[in-house]
Amino acid sequence: MSPKRTQHTPLPRLVVISAPSGAGKTTLSSMLLNEFPQLKRSVSTTTRAKRPNEIEGTHYNFVDEQSFQDKITRNDFAEWALVHGKRYGTTRATIEALLNENKNPVFDIDVQGAMNLKALYGDRVLLIFIHPPSMEALKERLVQRKGDSAESIENRLNNAYSEIKWSQKYDYQITNDNLERAFQELKEIIQHECLEKWS
Repeated sequence: MSPKRTQHTPLPRLVVISAPSGAGKTTLSSMLLNEFPQLKRSVSTTTRAKRPNEIEGTHYNFVDEQSFQDKITRNDFAEWALVHGKRYGTTRATIEALLNENKNPVFDIDVQGAMNLKALYGDRVLLIFIHPPSMEALKERLVQRKGDSAESIENRLNNAYSEIKWSQKYDYQITNDNLERAFQELKEIIQHECLEKWS
C-alpha cells in the first residue's frame, strides 16, 4: 500500500520540454535529470534512424514503421506525432510506470506531442519551451551536430518557425543563449512547480 500523500508530498507532474531541433532541449533535460532524482526521463518511441551516440532504450526506443503503426492501432500511445518526416510517440504504459514510481516524467518532445499530453493530463502537465538565441545560431548548431543531411537541416529550420509560434501556449519560455544561465532558470522552475507548489 502506498503512503498517504500529505501537503508536503507533491503529486508527480509531467514535465514537457520542447524546442526547435538543435536549441539544446536534450542537453538541458539531461542536466535536469542529473540534478533532481525526483525526475526521470520518459523514453519516446521513434521510427527515425539511431544516431551514432544514441543508445536503444535510453535515448529512444527505435522501431520500424509497421511496429509503430501497430502501436497506434492498439491505442498504445498517449501522444504521437509526425516530425521531420519521422514518427515519435510516448506510450501510456511508459507514463503510468513512471507515475507509479512517484517520479516526475520528463518529456523531450515536439509541440504536437506536448499539446496532446496537455489535453490528456491537464494541469498535471508543465510546459517549458526552449528558444535558440537566434535562427542563425540554430543553423550553426545543426550543422556542427553532423548527424543530419543538408536537406534535413533545412527541413528542421523551416519547422522551427512554426514550433516557435506554439511557444506562446507554454507555461514558461527560456532562451538558451548561455547554457548555465538557461539551466539555472530551468532548475528554478522545476523547484517551484514540481517540488514545492504542487500538492
